[in-house]
Amino acid sequence: MTYKKTIIIAEAGVNHNGNIDTAKKLIDIAADSDVDYVKFQTFKAENIVTKKAKKAKYQINKNKDFGSTQFEMLKKLELSDDHHYELIDYCNKKNIKFFSTAFDLLGLEFLSKLNLDFFKVPSGEITNYPYLKKISSLGKPVILSTGMSDIFEIEQAIKVLSSENLSKKDIIVLHCNTEYPTPMSDVNLKAMEFIKNKFKIGVGYSDHTLGIEIPIAAVALGASVIEKHFTLDRNLAGPDHSASLEPNELKLMVKSIRNIEKAINGTGIKEISQSEKKNIINVRKSIHLNKDIVMGEIFTTSHLTTLRPNTGINPMKWNEVLGKKANKNLYSGNHLNWEDII
Repeated sequence: MTYKKTIIIAEAGVNHNGNIDTAKKLIDIAADSDVDYVKFQTFKAENIVTKKAKKAKYQINKNKDFGSTQFEMLKKLELSDDHHYELIDYCNKKNIKFFSTAFDLLGLEFLSKLNLDFFKVPSGEITNYPYLKKISSLGKPVILSTGMSDIFEIEQAIKVLSSENLSKKDIIVLHCNTEYPTPMSDVNLKAMEFIKNKFKIGVGYSDHTLGIEIPIAAVALGASVIEKHFTLDRNLAGPDHSASLEPNELKLMVKSIRNIEKAINGTGIKEISQSEKKNIINVRKSIHLNKDIVMGEIFTTSHLTTLRPNTGINPMKWNEVLGKKANKNLYSGNHLNWEDII
């Protein structure tokens, strides 16, 4: 059986905490979970934030070791160019695809040299015109994340992205909420369908809730891409660990999504499936005799009942049997066949 496969991106992000060996352990987990891509983040702190920019609230908890400003935190979480090449080689050995999100123009330039399958616009860059314009010029498919944005901003971003070497068929828009973790009351998963219908564009979901049920629900609603943060341990210090899946949860999410893909596959026509045909004879009923009847006697409701197995006349033919005569002597407990009737 074939079915449309959801692209599952395991977001390692900065959960390596600046340690290349930890990054490789995250790759091991992603490969063992059978995701399609393991994704990191490409940036130089000085290119994306001022030295005095405050941390977001979610970045403060359990992050005292990462400095007091965004700049100090991000500086500790950078991956060097050499780290990228080392991680790509390691992904190749583990038979999983490497992916990364750039947060500045120089990062995009660097990633464009790595021959990745596509580019990802993180939610924070959806209003960054020079950044969007640069991606548009690179001519590769794009995933657009939409946290903190409204429908007008999404529309504007799509217009910029499709202004040069891209068309809308090259863009997948991810519904997203940029809070870590996202409260269930703010998920608004129906917005994914709204985006799909309004822009006639492919959609997916980037999840920051706790647990795995929302990404699974998104697949059932038509998401073609799922992105989810994961970590070695949610209790580690760092900005994203607390809203990430642990290894066993990531594996369960992938397994569940693959099951949902199979479950929503099909024509949409209600018909008897191949697997259930064998059960019809045992689970359905047919018309049986409730008491003995002699040849020539007329069938009444007192003679008939419905019992399993389904080896005789369909009970929906009940009224066609009533009033007919028995073709021979028949005995209680036996099913009734058409040749028993005249």
